[in-house]
Amino acid sequence: MKFGGVVSGGSSPIALPKLLLCRNNNNINIIRCSSTSTSYDHVTFIKDVAATGPPQHLHCLLKILQTRGDSILSPGYRKGLIPLAIPLSESLSGSITALLRWPTAPPGMEMPVVEVRKHGVWLLAKNVDQYIHRILVEEDANNIDQLYEASSEAGKKLYRRGDFAESQIANLDVYLLKKVGLFPDLLEHKVMQHFEKGDHVSAMVTGEFYTKKEHFPGFGRPFVFNAKILVGRSLEAKDAARGALKSPWWTLGCKYQEVAEIAEWEDEQIEYIKEKVSEEGRQEDLQKGKEPAQVALDEAAFLLDLASVDGTWDEYEGRIAECYKAAGLDDISNFILYKD
Repeated sequence: MKFGGVVSGGSSPIALPKLLLCRNNNNINIIRCSSTSTSYDHVTFIKDVAATGPPQHLHCLLKILQTRGDSILSPGYRKGLIPLAIPLSESLSGSITALLRWPTAPPGMEMPVVEVRKHGVWLLAKNVDQYIHRILVEEDANNIDQLYEASSEAGKKLYRRGDFAESQIANLDVYLLKKVGLFPDLLEHKVMQHFEKGDHVSAMVTGEFYTKKEHFPGFGRPFVFNAKILVGRSLEAKDAARGALKSPWWTLGCKYQEVAEIAEWEDEQIEYIKEKVSEEGRQEDLQKGKEPAQVALDEAAFLLDLASVDGTWDEYEGRIAECYKAAGLDDISNFILYKD
């Protein structure tokens, strides 16, 4: 079953920062918070609207993001975004950093840091601390300390300045993978470096390592990447792509159509899911003995998949919220429907 829904806690209205600017960026409408807004707004939103516990060092991450030039975003203005995202900031290039509020979180992925894209999300780090740690190491490798100063107590706890140089590990990516954690972009870069050196065996081994479920549970991106590097071996690539599409489609890191093409599927999977979320499909599952709450959770996951195909999140969020409510997850339903 695809990961799809849970957590308890109360939902109540909160006062969010004054909104100053609305603009359109790559078909995603974003409202920035005032420059005086603080992490308190995000912490309160996560507690009262997302109905879960905020990451301990969230305020430090927000300060780091603002110091590096990002604009802090209102956590409640999510129009056009995947409804599971809690926006944090927008960079000068227009990329949006957010927290992912899983309805039912896979182990070790309670609130990962992601980049929000039209068709879903790209995993930046498994949690806030890991993302801060990586940022500080990368800054230290460039002999800069501006973000370390902004990181406050989190920086002192997570990283000792100079450790990268003292480690005598020449390659920054290697240090990050060994000392900080696994990151999708670094593993993909490592695979491509092996290919560039003509070491196809190491490339394939690293690609297979990337797909181990315990590394990035709930995310389909590792399987998509593995399918792409297997394209010269069509049967294996097809199987890998079909395996990737068993994960939530909004975790593929690319358009659904790109993966479906490798899987040699046309629209049959989309049509299958449309049947599953129809009244007939719902009744069929109930007649098979599936619990009503599980049917509702599955339907919510399927609807998220359908919304990701064209990035039409706003068209589906009402039905998705209804499904979580039917499954007894009122807090998740309220969170999905919340808008500034």
